Amino acid sequence: MAHVYVYSPSGAVRDRSAFKRGVARLKALGHEVEVDPSALASWQRFAGDDDTRLAAIGRAAASGADVALISRGGYGLTRILEQIPYKAMARAIERGTRFVGFSDFTVVQLALMKKAGAVTWAGPAVCEGFGATDAGDAAEGHGGLGSANGQGGPDEIMLACFDDMVSGSSEGTGWRLPAADIAALNGKDGLVARQAPLWGGNLAMVLSLLGTPWWPEVKGGVLFLEDVGEHPYRIERMLLQLLHAGVLARQKLIVLGQFTEYSLSVHDKGYSLAKVVAELRSRLKVPVLTGLPFGHVPTKVLLPVGLPVDVLVEGREALVLWGHQH
Repeated sequence: MAHVYVYSPSGAVRDRSAFKRGVARLKALGHEVEVDPSALASWQRFAGDDDTRLAAIGRAAASGADVALISRGGYGLTRILEQIPYKAMARAIERGTRFVGFSDFTVVQLALMKKAGAVTWAGPAVCEGFGATDAGDAAEGHGGLGSANGQGGPDEIMLACFDDMVSGSSEGTGWRLPAADIAALNGKDGLVARQAPLWGGNLAMVLSLLGTPWWPEVKGGVLFLEDVGEHPYRIERMLLQLLHAGVLARQKLIVLGQFTEYSLSVHDKGYSLAKVVAELRSRLKVPVLTGLPFGHVPTKVLLPVGLPVDVLVEGREALVLWGHQH
């Protein structure tokens, strides 16, 4: 199948059982798995000190692998943005390596988009994706509750999307829109974005780049966002910062994925994520779609960050299409 290079550019792997399960399942799927020598390193909360993780990224870029797959997210890449070997990663992408990750990896994906115009894939990590069981595998929202089929293990939709990416047959994804989205569109159907660059990822990580040299100045794009462990008021605050900075109004479409692992309190008095979305729509002319199956959840589609996409609304269905990938 594919040569998969597993490395750890962010947080330390805390659940080694999940890591081992993930590697074993990738092998069981027929992939040749190469594990970076520092994949299980640990220094403070990180997978090795900054130099160790930079070296791991360099080895991933030089590996010649079909897929370079992060072990987990967490935190750590913001510390080393100045030193990341973007040119080496871009050359690897030109040679056919697909860099896959999400969460903390968002900042590298957007920096690569800015620095090199390179396409990466928003998708699973080893521990929370391929190493998932029917209980959370790792701390801080980077675990997984297993498959949507209730049997535990990696999610079947995620596996199918990963296989499509590996084979080069990944052409798009779709999902059913909530009734509130249909109402907000006022009956608008058909194409809502044409050949618009797809970009985004974890909301907190996207926001962390605003005003920095690694911020991609995307106009007329499709911005997708997700997050974990953030109360709706914090989600609203981050979205409003992007709104006040003019980022949201410059897009063709905003697509919200999954926002999970937060608790409402009696003090919210009806304030909810749905109210956040309604408030955003009241301030923005750009359409906002919700329910994208992407985030810190088992059912996770793979999305090509930096690639132009078409977005269609057909009845209750939304489709993001990017055509055949080689």
